[in-house]
Amino acid sequence: MTVPLIQQVRVGAYVMKQKLKGNERYPLVLMLEPLFRCNLACPGCGKIDYPDDILNKRLSAQECFEAVDECGAPIVAIPGGEPLIHKEIGEIVDGIVARKKFVSLCTNALLLEKKLHLFKPSPYLFFSVHLDGLEEEHDKAVNQQGVFKQAISAIKAAKDKGFQVNANATIFDNMKPQQIADFLDYASDLGVNITMSPGYAYERAPDQEHFLSRRRTKDVFRDVFRIQKEQKKKWRINHSSLYLDFLAGNQDYECTPWGMPTRNVFGWQKPCYLLGEGYVSTFKELMETTEWDTYGTGKYEKCANCMAHCGYEPTAAADAAANPLKALMVRLRGIKTEGDFAPEISLEHQRPAEYVFEQQVNSFLTEEELREAEKRKVA
Repeated sequence: MTVPLIQQVRVGAYVMKQKLKGNERYPLVLMLEPLFRCNLACPGCGKIDYPDDILNKRLSAQECFEAVDECGAPIVAIPGGEPLIHKEIGEIVDGIVARKKFVSLCTNALLLEKKLHLFKPSPYLFFSVHLDGLEEEHDKAVNQQGVFKQAISAIKAAKDKGFQVNANATIFDNMKPQQIADFLDYASDLGVNITMSPGYAYERAPDQEHFLSRRRTKDVFRDVFRIQKEQKKKWRINHSSLYLDFLAGNQDYECTPWGMPTRNVFGWQKPCYLLGEGYVSTFKELMETTEWDTYGTGKYEKCANCMAHCGYEPTAAADAAANPLKALMVRLRGIKTEGDFAPEISLEHQRPAEYVFEQQVNSFLTEEELREAEKRKVA
């Protein structure tokens, strides 16, 4: 695929080092959320449903650096919220790049052109611009007209100034395979690499109707890769071949939730980027106290339909490290689009979902903030 060579080498060496040390659980990507505040309110997002007192909280630059050093992952993704709202975002990115970590700064790009002067082009820095399809699909996904055009303008401006730019697509069930293929054509012609993942069914997302089931995900991606083969497309997809093979239903992977640990304004989030079911103060505590075996498809109801990259790309990376010939064969032959699917994980014994959002929010508000929040509700 199109993962940059320097990143492949650095990450590969890191994985081999962990294997030689005998580490079974290690992070690949730190998901560093310095804030939850966003300048959009996407109906499929469950990340911004907090009272203002929490949306106004920020991680300081020093707290970000401490998280990067503590975690040790070779890649740092900075999602949100919208990271470009953070007043120290330029300092944060510079400090992480100085540590020779690969930084993926996730943004809806509404502020990107205005803030480009805060950053310097580097082989360690990538802007990851959210594009959930072509103009009609994307503007619908973000519930605002004109955002797609602003994002494309920002992408072109960033590329003109020498920055590396990726497109980050969330796939929902209202996108047909041909629409996805058309988007991949457009993004590849634009000269950006593409990451894509089926949307996770956030329990507090306003739109609960358009998340993909696992079976629907497999059908959709098989159709997409069938189009690629039939039309001899060369897309700039920034995923491992084994993760793409998994999306098409050809691998029976289980989730690796510790592969992309999350640090945000609450602390280190249990168990993963998509689920916030507890917080601890250190990365060591996260790794040692999280009951990892109780999460994942077949184990927990909230994980039933998840095939997101933050849980399964680390699984694919570990499989590639353990079975390089298998990974090479998938890369050379392409994604299988015919025949039986790999066995699906049974949901028969999954534990029921626990709903802890309100309790957790209240635990992070001071008594004064709680009183003000209650007053706003009454008003």
